[in-house]
Amino acid sequence: MLKILLPTIMLVPTTWLISPKRLWSTTLTYSLIIALCSLTWFNTPAETGWSCMNLYMATDPLSIPLLALTCWLLPLMILASQNHTSSEPIGRQRTYITLLTSLQIFLILAFSATEVIMFYIMFEATLIPTLIIITRWGNQTERLNAGTYFLFYTLAGSLPLLVALLLLQNNTGTLSLLTLQYAPAMELSSYADKFWWAGCLLAFLVKMPLYGAHLWLPKAHVEAPIAGSMILAAVLLKLGGYGMMRMMIVLEPLTKELSYPFIIFALWGVIMTGSICLRQTDLKSLIAYSSVSHMGLVAAGILIQTPWGFTGALVLMIAHGLTSSALFCLANTNYERTHSRTMVLARGLQMVLPLMTAWWFIASLANLALPPLPNLMGELMIITSLFNWSWWTIALTGAGTLITAGYSLYMFLMTQRGPLPAHMLALHPTHSREHLLMALHLLPLILLILKPELIWGWPA
Repeated sequence: MLKILLPTIMLVPTTWLISPKRLWSTTLTYSLIIALCSLTWFNTPAETGWSCMNLYMATDPLSIPLLALTCWLLPLMILASQNHTSSEPIGRQRTYITLLTSLQIFLILAFSATEVIMFYIMFEATLIPTLIIITRWGNQTERLNAGTYFLFYTLAGSLPLLVALLLLQNNTGTLSLLTLQYAPAMELSSYADKFWWAGCLLAFLVKMPLYGAHLWLPKAHVEAPIAGSMILAAVLLKLGGYGMMRMMIVLEPLTKELSYPFIIFALWGVIMTGSICLRQTDLKSLIAYSSVSHMGLVAAGILIQTPWGFTGALVLMIAHGLTSSALFCLANTNYERTHSRTMVLARGLQMVLPLMTAWWFIASLANLALPPLPNLMGELMIITSLFNWSWWTIALTGAGTLITAGYSLYMFLMTQRGPLPAHMLALHPTHSREHLLMALHLLPLILLILKPELIWGWPA
């Protein structure tokens, strides 16, 4: 564990002491080495459950895929941000990389925490760098508004969680994940207990986000710079799913009855946000709403509480992390050239950037869950476990997947096909940096077809 965490912490002084000329190349190489080292976590035997133990940090088959995804994303964010921050003063460039690194440190500590309070503190700590990235480096004037939404939605959701955790500590005497699963189930009968149950999950449902508490997400995504969008879509939303999986073990007895409305909200959200995507004109907003739709499936899979639902949720979280991050990178390459996110003004790009179209095609197909990809494996497992629970869910999930296919194709055809608008005269060609960035997103996704058991989690 420390062989990943200490180098990540040391990346901060490196960023500030390195000469300006070598800043981007050094931090990129350094973070890529950390990312490659993090893959060794997959080598730990899954049968034993927890491993890499010290007093406060440990990994298990549920947290390892999310930890590896976190480490994998830092070099990609540095790679994606290089172009649009290179014109800024060197101090701001260093601050930017420091914020990205601090996010990775907090996320590693959150995903590997064995104490629920430590997880809660790190869960909240990720707010600060993300907020600074959105409000200081965002593209439009709306960014302060987006930052406010992001902060207050998350804070309002997570305050009940703190109270719920303190009550849990009072009742069981421990908040260690290693012992909580063996604590006797509490009799949750009164209305206060039901509020406690909701308090435990509300923070995670807002973070995921569940439809109804999702309004902060499109705003934050649209206003954030590329690295902010990438980390938000790929890892920060997964904090919600991970926290739900961890807390579900404690909330066992009441979950059967109380999860109904949340499952219905999640599935209804899949259809509603998918329908919103079909009417979007803004490219980043479309990708943001598609994230809400996919995370709705994940929330439903976790709330069902079957091994298949959990496995499907974890697989879909990892697959969606790579796919949505890739789509945001592609949207950013368009934005850097056309300076517009409106799809009507930036269409027909296959004529000018044919190689980028190939990446767009693969990413769009991954988004609509093409058969061999992990996206489909996760979706199918969740849909199967939902169908097993109640066969009415097939109507909602079926319509959801149909709409997903619709807006993914709409997004691809709108940006790539058709005539090139007359105002696009001289566009920069694609750089090898951008192709490397896309390859590092989509190759892991394709390679996971060959060894999906790496991201199966518990029931493996």
